[in-house]
Amino acid sequence: MALLMDHQFAPLPESKEVVTKTFLESVSHIPPFFDCLGSKVFAPVKSDINGNITKIRAIYESDPEKYRTLQDILVAEKDIYGAQWPKAGATLALMWLKRGLRFIQLLLQSLADGERDENHPNLIRFNITKAYEQALKRYHGWIVQKVFQAALLAAPYRSDFLKAISKGQEMTEEDCLAQVRQFLVNYTATIDAIFEMFFSMNAELDYTV
Repeated sequence: MALLMDHQFAPLPESKEVVTKTFLESVSHIPPFFDCLGSKVFAPVKSDINGNITKIRAIYESDPEKYRTLQDILVAEKDIYGAQWPKAGATLALMWLKRGLRFIQLLLQSLADGERDENHPNLIRFNITKAYEQALKRYHGWIVQKVFQAALLAAPYRSDFLKAISKGQEMTEEDCLAQVRQFLVNYTATIDAIFEMFFSMNAELDYTV
């Protein structure tokens, strides 16, 4: 579980502000998670997340004081881009990044909750499918959805996946899932705060790729 537990997300303040620097430091360790899914088909998702992180970091580093929080970025870019916003800049990158992060959250939560296919209890296709349908499917066109279905065929066994996110450490499945639950506390709160930010600023777009 070291893959996640070594890089926990910071707790949020009561204001639910997400500090950009802290967020970028934590989220930069997320892309290797997709290697644990054991399929090169997930490589484009990993690449997309990396690309969006890079775009947000570039904006932040251009003026760390101005873009101290993710909220600051959205507010500033709304003025900068005008009618093009929110389909521009770091706002658009964060829009897609949060969806990929939600997919991970829902997958881990489903595993932590003990959900599984009764006919194939050691497969995680059920958990991946549930997470995909809730977090990403509505934003994907027919071709991308077919690519995802192909990826499912190469999804790892539950036991192999848990071993992968544990980075080979010897621990029981329950101990691993206990650490998953611990990781999800601040991670989920952060993702929720970003989604709330987009909805409150009317920055959420509903189009497919």
